[in-house]
This record gives sequence, C-alpha cells and structure tokens, in this order.
Amino acid sequence: MGESTLAGQFFDAAIGLLERVRDEEAASIAAAGTAIADTVAAGGRLFAFGAGHSSLAAQEVVYRAGGLALMNLLAVPGVVGVDVMPATLGSALERVDGLASAVLDTSPVRSGDLLIIVSLSGRNALPVEMAMNARALGLSVIGVTSVAYAAGGTPSRHASGTYLKDHCDIVLDSKIAIGDAELTAEGVAAPFAPASTVVTSALMQATMAAAVGELAGRGIEPPLLRSGNVDGGHEWNGRVMSEYADRIFYRR
Repeated sequence: MGESTLAGQFFDAAIGLLERVRDEEAASIAAAGTAIADTVAAGGRLFAFGAGHSSLAAQEVVYRAGGLALMNLLAVPGVVGVDVMPATLGSALERVDGLASAVLDTSPVRSGDLLIIVSLSGRNALPVEMAMNARALGLSVIGVTSVAYAAGGTPSRHASGTYLKDHCDIVLDSKIAIGDAELTAEGVAAPFAPASTVVTSALMQATMAAAVGELAGRGIEPPLLRSGNVDGGHEWNGRVMSEYADRIFYRR
C-alpha cells in the first residue's frame, strides 16, 4: 500500500476500488461492450447521459481521442455540470418529474439505439425516468451506478420507489460507498476525497475497450477518433466523421 499521507491514502482507496471493479464487474463490462458493439454493427447510435458530477464520466467518452466517434452526449440543460448558476439548481432539476421524458421526446434517440446512464446514487427522478422511458422507446440501457445506495436503504426519490439499476439491461456497479467520500481525519468534521469520478470514468473506458475488442473480433473497423495533436489526426477524424455523419450529433 502507499504512504500514510492523506494523499497516499486516497490513491490506495481509489486503487482498491478499481481492483474491485475490475475483478467483480468483468462479466458485466464484457456484456456492456458486446451490447455497444451490437448497436454499432446494426447501424444504431450511441448516447451517454449523466447529471451533476456523474456527467463527467459521460463526457469522458464523447468526442474523445481514442474513443468511439459514435458516442453522443444526451444533454439535459442545467444538469450537465456545475456551470449553471446557482449550482444547486442542477441538483434540484435531478428531482423534477417529467424532465427526462421531455428531453427524450425532443432528442434524436430512436429504437435500436443504446444509452449509457451514469448516476452514482441512482435514486433521483431524472436518471430513473430516463432509463424507464428510454427502454419504452426501444433503446438498450446500460446503467453505471453504485448499488450500495439501494442495498443500504437510501430511499428512491422517484414516484415508483425504484432505482436506476431496476430499469437497465446491464448494470455496472461502481462499488462507491454511500456518501462518496473515501477519507476521514482527526479534526475534520466531514468525510472527504470522493472517488466516484475516477472509478466511473475507468468503468466507461473499460467498457469502450471491450466494445472495440468485440467489433474488431467481428472484422468490423471500430470508428475511433485520433488525437488532433498528433500529425494526421485531423484528417483521420474528418474521414471517420464523414463516414458516420448520420450517427454523430455533436457536430450539428
């Protein structure tokens, strides 16, 4: 293990969580990679959604060097970051019934597409409703969440009393403890050092890697983006974006 400084303790905690996720979620990650590959091969489109800090993991795989060009961000105004003012409005919007339905109805999603929903607690109305409605529209849904919230009795904020995990085709459990803070220290009143962004981002990238491997194994060229800071990157990306223009929405 690392040194006993608080910084070292955080690295140890994050590494421990990453090892747990790698070992315990391997089958689910493989299944999620297969589902993404199935969608790509069938001509479907890929979307990712997250609210608040969970949106960081969704954004991690959109228009990303080394990432799948077909992954689009399903944005809900006011909840995709902390840039909305006041920042607390984003948290309030996550609890609004009907918002997810309105977003899906006005988005480009259609039957046969795939949506990844990232929500640490999985308890708020927005991600629960998003998953329910997306499946009703014929989308495959992958949920990235911490099952600990539901298992620990943290009440759902959706009218159904259910959680994100209850409305997904595949669930990736981030293993993050309730409260999302890995450390405590003498003289510090609140726990601190959240690890959810590290772990959920790793889950997302592991899933993308599984999808790339699955596509390649089928003889399908994975539609990947290259870094624009590498010679030839812009030309490569232009070709990929042109070839898949009808399935990329972040350029419109």
